[in-house]
Amino acid sequence: MSRKIRLLIVEDEVAIRTGLVDLFVFHGYEVAATGDGRDGLQQALSGHYDLILLDVMLPGINGFDICARIRDRDREQPIILLTAKSGDEDVIQGLSLGADDYVAKPFSVAQLVLRVQAVLRRSRIATELQNQIRLGDQVELDCQNLCGHCGESEHTFTRREMELLQYLHANADRPVSRDELLTRVWGYAKNLDLETRTVDIHIAKLRRKIEPDASQPRFLVTVRGAGYRLLVD
Repeated sequence: MSRKIRLLIVEDEVAIRTGLVDLFVFHGYEVAATGDGRDGLQQALSGHYDLILLDVMLPGINGFDICARIRDRDREQPIILLTAKSGDEDVIQGLSLGADDYVAKPFSVAQLVLRVQAVLRRSRIATELQNQIRLGDQVELDCQNLCGHCGESEHTFTRREMELLQYLHANADRPVSRDELLTRVWGYAKNLDLETRTVDIHIAKLRRKIEPDASQPRFLVTVRGAGYRLLVD
Protein backbone atom coordinates (compact mmCIF):
# COMPACT_ATOMS: atom_id res chain seq x y z
CA MET A 1 0.00 0.00 0.00
CA SER A 2 1.48 3.36 -1.02
CA ARG A 3 1.93 5.99 1.65
CA LYS A 4 -0.26 9.06 1.81
CA ILE A 5 1.06 12.40 0.59
CA ARG A 6 2.02 14.53 3.59
CA LEU A 7 1.13 18.22 3.73
CA LEU A 8 2.07 20.86 6.29
CA ILE A 9 -0.35 23.79 6.51
CA VAL A 10 0.90 26.92 8.31
CA GLU A 11 -2.07 29.31 8.57
CA ASP A 12 -3.03 31.44 11.57
CA GLU A 13 -6.72 32.02 10.70
CA VAL A 14 -8.49 29.19 12.48
CA ALA A 15 -11.44 28.93 10.08
CA ILE A 16 -9.20 28.79 7.02
CA ARG A 17 -6.77 26.35 8.65
CA THR A 18 -9.56 24.01 9.76
CA GLY A 19 -11.19 24.19 6.34
CA LEU A 20 -7.92 23.39 4.56
CA VAL A 21 -7.20 20.45 6.85
CA ASP A 22 -10.68 19.02 6.20
CA LEU A 23 -10.34 19.66 2.47
CA PHE A 24 -7.04 17.83 2.02
CA VAL A 25 -7.90 14.99 4.41
CA PHE A 26 -11.03 14.48 2.29
CA HIS A 27 -8.77 14.27 -0.79
CA GLY A 28 -6.68 11.56 0.86
CA TYR A 29 -3.71 13.53 2.19
CA GLU A 30 -2.04 13.20 5.59
CA VAL A 31 -2.12 16.71 7.03
CA ALA A 32 -0.28 18.48 9.84
CA ALA A 33 -1.25 22.07 10.66
CA THR A 34 -0.25 24.95 12.89
CA GLY A 35 -1.14 28.62 13.27
CA ASP A 36 2.19 29.83 14.65
CA GLY A 37 5.17 30.85 12.55
CA ARG A 38 7.86 29.53 14.90
CA ASP A 39 6.12 26.18 15.27
CA GLY A 40 5.59 26.05 11.50
CA LEU A 41 9.29 26.63 10.88
CA GLN A 42 10.26 23.92 13.38
CA GLN A 43 7.87 21.42 11.81
CA ALA A 44 8.99 22.31 8.29
CA LEU A 45 12.65 21.77 9.14
CA SER A 46 12.20 18.65 11.24
CA GLY A 47 9.45 16.85 9.34
CA HIS A 48 9.34 15.26 5.92
CA TYR A 49 6.53 16.85 3.95
CA ASP A 50 5.69 16.47 0.29
CA LEU A 51 4.42 20.05 0.20
CA ILE A 52 4.08 23.03 2.53
CA LEU A 53 1.16 25.47 2.30
CA LEU A 54 2.50 28.60 3.95
CA ASP A 55 0.58 31.73 4.87
CA VAL A 56 2.56 34.98 4.64
CA MET A 57 1.09 36.85 7.61
CA LEU A 58 1.87 34.75 10.69
CA PRO A 59 2.57 35.42 14.36
CA GLY A 60 6.13 34.76 15.50
CA ILE A 61 7.85 34.49 12.12
CA ASN A 62 6.29 35.57 8.84
CA GLY A 63 5.93 33.27 5.86
CA PHE A 64 8.64 34.99 3.83
CA ASP A 65 11.23 34.34 6.54
CA ILE A 66 10.07 30.74 6.94
CA CYS A 67 10.36 30.20 3.19
CA ALA A 68 13.90 31.61 3.18
CA ARG A 69 14.94 29.38 6.11
CA ILE A 70 13.50 26.29 4.41
CA ARG A 71 15.33 27.11 1.18
CA ASP A 72 18.62 27.49 3.05
CA ARG A 73 18.19 23.89 4.13
CA ASP A 74 16.39 22.31 1.17
CA ARG A 75 16.23 23.62 -2.40
CA GLU A 76 13.74 20.95 -3.52
CA GLN A 77 10.97 21.25 -0.90
CA PRO A 78 7.72 22.21 -2.69
CA ILE A 79 6.23 25.37 -1.16
CA ILE A 80 3.05 27.28 -2.04
CA LEU A 81 2.48 30.65 -0.40
CA LEU A 82 -1.02 31.64 0.71
CA THR A 83 -1.30 35.38 0.75
CA ALA A 84 -3.81 38.18 1.00
CA LYS A 85 -1.00 40.33 -0.40
CA SER A 86 -1.30 39.95 -4.15
CA GLY A 87 0.63 43.10 -5.06
CA ASP A 88 3.63 42.75 -7.33
CA GLU A 89 6.25 43.40 -4.65
CA ASP A 90 4.88 40.73 -2.32
CA VAL A 91 4.49 38.14 -5.06
CA ILE A 92 7.99 38.84 -6.36
CA GLN A 93 9.45 38.64 -2.85
CA GLY A 94 7.80 35.29 -2.14
CA LEU A 95 8.85 33.67 -5.40
CA SER A 96 12.32 35.18 -5.21
CA LEU A 97 12.77 33.50 -1.83
CA GLY A 98 12.14 30.15 -3.51
CA ALA A 99 8.40 29.40 -3.31
CA ASP A 100 7.17 27.26 -6.20
CA ASP A 101 3.94 29.21 -6.54
CA TYR A 102 1.53 31.48 -4.70
CA VAL A 103 -2.25 31.54 -4.25
CA ALA A 104 -3.94 34.84 -3.41
CA LYS A 105 -6.80 34.98 -0.91
CA PRO A 106 -9.70 34.62 -1.29
CA PHE A 107 -9.20 31.50 -3.39
CA SER A 108 -11.33 28.78 -4.92
CA VAL A 109 -10.81 25.56 -2.98
CA ALA A 110 -11.17 23.57 -6.21
CA GLN A 111 -8.42 25.61 -7.85
CA LEU A 112 -6.23 25.36 -4.75
CA VAL A 113 -6.45 21.56 -4.87
CA LEU A 114 -5.48 21.64 -8.55
CA ARG A 115 -2.54 23.93 -7.80
CA VAL A 116 -1.33 21.64 -5.02
CA GLN A 117 -1.67 18.59 -7.26
CA ALA A 118 0.27 20.37 -10.00
CA VAL A 119 3.19 21.38 -7.77
CA LEU A 120 3.30 17.86 -6.34
CA ARG A 121 3.38 16.41 -9.84
CA ARG A 122 7.14 16.81 -10.08
CA SER A 123 8.23 17.18 -13.66
CA ARG A 124 9.88 14.04 -14.96
CA ILE A 125 11.55 15.80 -17.87
CA ALA A 126 14.72 16.44 -15.84
CA THR A 127 15.64 12.75 -15.88
CA GLU A 128 15.47 12.72 -19.68
CA LEU A 129 17.33 15.91 -20.43
CA GLN A 130 20.77 17.42 -20.24
CA ASN A 131 22.48 17.33 -16.88
CA GLN A 132 25.01 19.94 -17.97
CA ILE A 133 24.13 23.16 -19.81
CA ARG A 134 26.60 25.64 -21.28
CA LEU A 135 25.63 29.10 -22.47
CA GLY A 136 28.31 31.03 -24.29
CA ASP A 137 31.80 30.98 -22.81
CA GLN A 138 30.95 32.01 -19.25
CA VAL A 139 27.88 30.10 -18.10
CA GLU A 140 28.02 26.47 -16.96
CA LEU A 141 25.14 24.78 -15.15
CA ASP A 142 25.15 21.50 -13.22
CA CYS A 143 21.50 20.46 -13.38
CA GLN A 144 21.82 17.46 -11.07
CA ASN A 145 23.48 19.37 -8.25
CA LEU A 146 21.41 22.55 -8.75
CA CYS A 147 24.36 24.87 -9.10
CA GLY A 148 26.36 26.74 -11.71
CA HIS A 149 28.36 29.82 -12.44
CA CYS A 150 28.25 32.88 -14.66
CA GLY A 151 31.80 34.10 -15.07
CA GLU A 152 33.26 34.20 -11.56
CA SER A 153 29.86 34.33 -9.82
CA GLU A 154 28.64 31.07 -8.26
CA HIS A 155 24.91 30.44 -7.92
CA THR A 156 22.56 27.83 -6.51
CA PHE A 157 19.18 27.02 -8.06
CA THR A 158 15.90 25.54 -6.90
CA ARG A 159 14.72 22.38 -8.60
CA ARG A 160 11.95 24.33 -10.33
CA GLU A 161 14.41 26.89 -11.72
CA MET A 162 16.59 24.14 -13.13
CA GLU A 163 13.65 22.24 -14.62
CA LEU A 164 12.59 25.46 -16.34
CA LEU A 165 16.06 25.89 -17.85
CA GLN A 166 16.19 22.26 -18.91
CA TYR A 167 12.85 22.47 -20.67
CA LEU A 168 13.83 25.65 -22.49
CA HIS A 169 17.16 24.06 -23.42
CA ALA A 170 15.41 21.00 -24.86
CA ASN A 171 13.25 23.31 -26.98
CA ALA A 172 15.92 25.86 -27.81
CA ASP A 173 14.91 25.91 -31.48
CA ARG A 174 11.73 27.85 -30.71
CA PRO A 175 10.09 30.22 -28.23
CA VAL A 176 8.04 28.52 -25.50
CA SER A 177 4.83 30.13 -24.28
CA ARG A 178 3.95 30.78 -20.64
CA ASP A 179 1.00 28.37 -20.90
CA GLU A 180 3.26 25.59 -22.18
CA LEU A 181 5.74 26.18 -19.35
CA LEU A 182 2.94 26.09 -16.77
CA THR A 183 1.76 22.79 -18.25
CA ARG A 184 5.10 21.06 -18.86
CA VAL A 185 7.26 22.40 -16.02
CA TRP A 186 4.74 23.25 -13.28
CA GLY A 187 2.38 20.41 -14.18
CA TYR A 188 -0.82 22.43 -14.47
CA ALA A 189 -3.63 21.04 -16.55
CA LYS A 190 -4.12 22.59 -19.97
CA ASN A 191 -6.74 25.31 -20.25
CA LEU A 192 -6.77 25.85 -16.48
CA ASP A 193 -7.68 29.51 -16.39
CA LEU A 194 -4.86 30.69 -14.12
CA GLU A 195 -3.85 34.21 -13.35
CA THR A 196 -0.27 33.83 -12.13
CA ARG A 197 3.02 35.61 -12.65
CA THR A 198 4.99 32.58 -11.54
CA VAL A 199 6.68 32.02 -14.90
CA ASP A 200 7.66 35.65 -15.42
CA ILE A 201 9.11 35.98 -11.94
CA HIS A 202 11.09 32.76 -12.26
CA ILE A 203 12.45 34.01 -15.58
CA ALA A 204 13.54 37.26 -13.89
CA LYS A 205 15.25 35.28 -11.11
CA LEU A 206 17.10 33.13 -13.63
CA ARG A 207 18.28 36.14 -15.60
CA ARG A 208 19.90 37.55 -12.47
CA LYS A 209 21.85 34.29 -12.17
CA ILE A 210 22.82 33.38 -15.74
CA GLU A 211 23.03 36.69 -17.57
CA PRO A 212 26.12 38.94 -17.47
CA ASP A 213 23.63 41.83 -17.52
CA ALA A 214 20.08 40.87 -16.51
CA SER A 215 18.68 44.10 -17.95
CA GLN A 216 19.96 43.12 -21.41
CA PRO A 217 19.55 39.33 -21.61
CA ARG A 218 21.70 37.46 -24.14
CA PHE A 219 20.62 33.90 -23.39
CA LEU A 220 17.15 33.89 -21.84
CA VAL A 221 15.25 36.20 -24.15
CA THR A 222 11.64 37.28 -24.54
CA VAL A 223 10.08 36.70 -27.96
CA ARG A 224 7.30 39.25 -28.19
CA GLY A 225 3.89 37.61 -28.40
CA ALA A 226 5.34 34.09 -28.31
CA GLY A 227 7.05 33.47 -24.97
CA TYR A 228 10.63 32.80 -23.90
CA ARG A 229 13.58 31.24 -25.68
CA LEU A 230 16.96 30.01 -24.47
CA LEU A 231 19.73 30.87 -26.94
CA VAL A 232 22.44 28.25 -26.63
CA ASP A 233 24.73 29.18 -29.53
